[in-house]
Amino acid sequence: MPLSFIDLIALSAFFLSWSGYTWFARKKAKTTDCLARSLNQHRIHWMYETITRDVRVGEAALLANLERNIAFFASSTLLILAGILTLFAQIDTLESVIFSMPYADHVSHSSIQIKLSLLAFIFVLSFFQFTWSMRQYGFVNVMVGAAPIDTSGLNDNLKAYAKQIAIVQDQAAHSYNYGLRSYYFALAAICWFFHPFLFVLMSVWVVYTLYIREFNSKSVKAIIAGQEYLRLERDAKDKATVKLV
Repeated sequence: MPLSFIDLIALSAFFLSWSGYTWFARKKAKTTDCLARSLNQHRIHWMYETITRDVRVGEAALLANLERNIAFFASSTLLILAGILTLFAQIDTLESVIFSMPYADHVSHSSIQIKLSLLAFIFVLSFFQFTWSMRQYGFVNVMVGAAPIDTSGLNDNLKAYAKQIAIVQDQAAHSYNYGLRSYYFALAAICWFFHPFLFVLMSVWVVYTLYIREFNSKSVKAIIAGQEYLRLERDAKDKATVKLV
């Protein structure tokens, strides 16, 4: 067997941590204020404001900046994949490097190949997520360009259209987030080269870090507070419009 029983347990814990946290975060975001839920509300407000502006240069610049960030990670992922594939031809060198490290677990050629394959698999998934996110931001650009201009206020049809734009943008942001999450778990997978227990420990640490950043960080609390201020401001504008009518 190229992998020991402990390696199999560690690998199972890794996939359980990744899939389990993905399911947990998606489920909890539906009922709890968090990064994804709050930013979705900000996107809806953003699209409301976009339709009421006759000049949308700022929106174009912001969307282009988001696409550039994703393009950077997509291109970086290809470079990382090229490096991983190169390591398949340097198994002996990699094995000697691992043996030279203190407390490193004994590894064989076949186990190193499996671990490299896991890393390659993770970054292939990451590349698909980043490129799909880029395409969806392109869809958002098309929908923003097709949006009519109504500086007098939004009717129900325009509000519904703005929400659909925000939905597409939200899906693009989710794909981007999944790609970044792959990078986090790839760092945990690197620890498998040294010891399976370290692999499990880093998988749990990645889950803890993601939870804190997405549900309980200072940035999330500020975004949630900003969402409430935006809601109050929009309610005040709606009441003022009703009084004028």
